[in-house]
Amino acid sequence: SVGDALKDRFDGASRVMVSNADLETPAIRNDPASHRVPRRDRYRFQLRPHNPDHKSPGAKDLVYLESSPGFCEKNPRLGIPGTHGRTCNDTSIGVDGCDLMCCGRGYRTETMFVKERCN
Repeated sequence: SVGDALKDRFDGASRVMVSNADLETPAIRNDPASHRVPRRDRYRFQLRPHNPDHKSPGAKDLVYLESSPGFCEKNPRLGIPGTHGRTCNDTSIGVDGCDLMCCGRGYRTETMFVKERCN
């Protein structure tokens, strides 16, 4: 399926960087539009692997420029609450499940009995 193919590419994505040397400036022309880069040349730059031991990405490879923030650790600057102290569902395999929410680090269960008066 399409989802499986995207997941495979996501799992194999490689970190890249763009070298300033690859960004060529267009030749100076004597006309009003000389500051414009032709559309076909606008994105003509080379993505280089962040790790020089890796090969350059192909046209169909999934790449990223920066690592994503970790959502398990609290980061108030980015508005990430973290997972410490949050309630999870230990029987769920979804995003509310303890294994996924706690990033595989384990979790503590707590059983509470509440006694309420009925009318």
